[in-house]
Amino acid sequence: MTRPPAERTRIRDRLRSGTRFLITSHARPDGDSLGSQLALAEALTRLGKRVRLVNSDPPPGRYAFLPGAPAIEVAETVEAGADTVVVLECGALGRTEVSGLEGRFIVNIDHHTGNTRYGAVNWVDESACACGELVFELIEALGTRLTPSIATNLYVAILTDTGSFRHANITARTFEICRRLADAGVDAAAVAARVFNNGSLGRLRLTGRVLDRMQLEDDGRVAVLAVDEAMLRETGCDADDLEGVVNLPLAAGDVRAVILLKQAGTGLRVSLRSKDAIDVRRVAVPFGGGGHRNAAGLTIEAPSPDVRARLVTEVAAAVAESRSA
Repeated sequence: MTRPPAERTRIRDRLRSGTRFLITSHARPDGDSLGSQLALAEALTRLGKRVRLVNSDPPPGRYAFLPGAPAIEVAETVEAGADTVVVLECGALGRTEVSGLEGRFIVNIDHHTGNTRYGAVNWVDESACACGELVFELIEALGTRLTPSIATNLYVAILTDTGSFRHANITARTFEICRRLADAGVDAAAVAARVFNNGSLGRLRLTGRVLDRMQLEDDGRVAVLAVDEAMLRETGCDADDLEGVVNLPLAAGDVRAVILLKQAGTGLRVSLRSKDAIDVRRVAVPFGGGGHRNAAGLTIEAPSPDVRARLVTEVAAAVAESRSA
């Protein structure tokens, strides 16, 4: 039997001995961050712990069905009151966009390359396809029973962070965990329908408009999508309705990578996606971003006029590098 990581054992012991916990994750939460938070919160509550869930942004509408989601508080700052702060899926503490966490006993659980190890205990496993994998292992180590609600939250975490089981970081461990979650009561088809087939007509119109304006670069190997505030306003959508749109051009065989540019006030949020061995994380990091090989992102507070061209050049270079490897 494989020996458990020392960090996981330390975290298990801290969670067993503590009484009051605050669990948070990154701003603009996604399926992995929310599913991981909610699953761990229920597990700790079942152990008799007091748990508070705090995020800087509310859950997107598509995740409102997740068991326990109404318990998530939206706040920009937190006061004292927890023995331990558990931060999930954040490469840096600032990514929570929640102030007041500094100086506390922080447990940092993440699967992203480039994590800054800001916690008192840091369990960073870059081989995990989702933070939900690590939370599953932690819940198992705590000895908490997998309820249907815990299993559903963890399944959503894995389903969404693997791009519906399409990303390259999937392993046999991923499918074994999902088998265990199915045994615990997850209705995989129903969950997928709630996540992917429950959008608004506005989202459908927005998707059509974004794809209609798609531009191809690097002889069709790089697709560039752009969204501004006017497009969101005209279709009655918000930024949450864009989730998943960046992956759509990859359905074309010739498209190897995608750049999604989204206006955010005076800044620019950029999502990057790719196929196979094309490493878009290496594009994001010099801009202060991060992520995984096939899925990364970054924010540029004051974009220069040539930022689009620079991103296209770097992504095209990543595509070329993978072809020559």
